[in-house]
Amino acid sequence: MEGITEGVNNININISDSSALNRRNRIQVSNTKKPLFFYVNLAKRYMQQFNEVELSALGMAIATVVTIAEILKNNGLAVEKKITTSTVDMREESGGRPVQKAKIEILLGKSEKFDELMAAAAAEEALDNEEQS
Repeated sequence: MEGITEGVNNININISDSSALNRRNRIQVSNTKKPLFFYVNLAKRYMQQFNEVELSALGMAIATVVTIAEILKNNGLAVEKKITTSTVDMREESGGRPVQKAKIEILLGKSEKFDELMAAAAAEEALDNEEQS
């Protein structure tokens, strides 16, 4: 038993796979739980941390994800890297028949001007806070 415990304590895990990184910077969007700009601001924060963000949604929330991506792109903050669509088999809540739902994943990366635009926005917000004080 000691040998097993010692082996478990000495396990070294290296995460070099990019899909493992994507799990940390993935935002699963709902069109009912949070307001649109909650997700826009969260995506900005994830891009600051990880240089890219993956937006994911099912069914009716797909339009929300597309809107978030377009807001970030149109404001010059993000560039589109990859878009993946698929269908997912799901069961209805009561354990009924299986239902297929559309799924979209949009991978966005920082634009060249991302840091510059974020710094300008932070400076503007600091100035506004100063004026209100």
